[in-house]
Amino acid sequence: MRGNLLLAVDGLRTHFFTRAGVVKAVDDVSFKLNRGEVLGLVGESGSGKSITGYSIMGLVDPPGRIVGGSIRLSGRELVGLPQEAMRALRGNRVAMIFQDPMMTLNPVMRIDRQMTEAILAHADAGEAAARARARDALVAVGIPSPDERLAAYPHQFSGGMRQRVAIAIALLNRPDLIIADEPTTALDVTIQGQILYEMQKLTRDSGASLIWITHDLSVVAGLADRIAVMYAGRIVEQGSCADVLAAPAHPYTQGLLDSVPSRNPRGARLRQIPGMAPSLMALPEGCAFRDRCPRAGRACAIAPEMEAVGAAEAGRAVRCHHPLVPHTVEDA
Repeated sequence: MRGNLLLAVDGLRTHFFTRAGVVKAVDDVSFKLNRGEVLGLVGESGSGKSITGYSIMGLVDPPGRIVGGSIRLSGRELVGLPQEAMRALRGNRVAMIFQDPMMTLNPVMRIDRQMTEAILAHADAGEAAARARARDALVAVGIPSPDERLAAYPHQFSGGMRQRVAIAIALLNRPDLIIADEPTTALDVTIQGQILYEMQKLTRDSGASLIWITHDLSVVAGLADRIAVMYAGRIVEQGSCADVLAAPAHPYTQGLLDSVPSRNPRGARLRQIPGMAPSLMALPEGCAFRDRCPRAGRACAIAPEMEAVGAAEAGRAVRCHHPLVPHTVEDA
């Protein structure tokens, strides 16, 4: 099932027009996602990764709007698609899991009603069939006593259980694409590991593609097939998970890896990326990372383009004049 192109994002630009100025939240983002593939979209808070997900879902509201680029799902252009058509896709062919499950769940509705309505909105099914599918979805995400849980309200669940219900709702209509926006950040490590395992199993069994948005490289290490690293609204590096984590090409990716406590020698001072990310309202000329980069030089006064790095067949690319992995021979 892997290998067929499902999603192609090309030159995506999503800006927010405020009284203080234009916030370039997403600025020229491009990537591809195959069927059954897991992409880890990684970066610091404010790097634009969540807005990239919202843009794909058609959930960017004024003062924000997509001002350029293309988002094609199975060849169908989503940018500019009428709201009615976009609503038919959301929850059906594309679904999103939010960091806070209460963005999915209605606090005053029982779980069974919320789940059956999500099914009946997109499928020609009866109440009994919808309820049976809802029950199966709860079982699939590891919720015990599913019949009892269907009759409960969200406040009767723990945070981890609520997130499992939100995942079950996202999977109800067997979507082609799931976008998960840091859904395990607020959970303890044990529950986080369980949910990551469930997501891996569910995407493998269903063949759905997954974009996992996170600031934590250690989370995607065992989950993703490919990684795209974002900084200041742009992807600065992308490639296979194994290649990027073993030998990062961009100094920012290396900085993120060095900031993981488990990679530091015992008792050593935690390594940090110096300085702060620039304001998306006033990005500096040239490379946005140059003021924090140990490899910055005069060439960095000009914004770098994405270029292939490493072996030509590896499919890796980096936006850097001085990458840690050399450009391919063809691009050198």
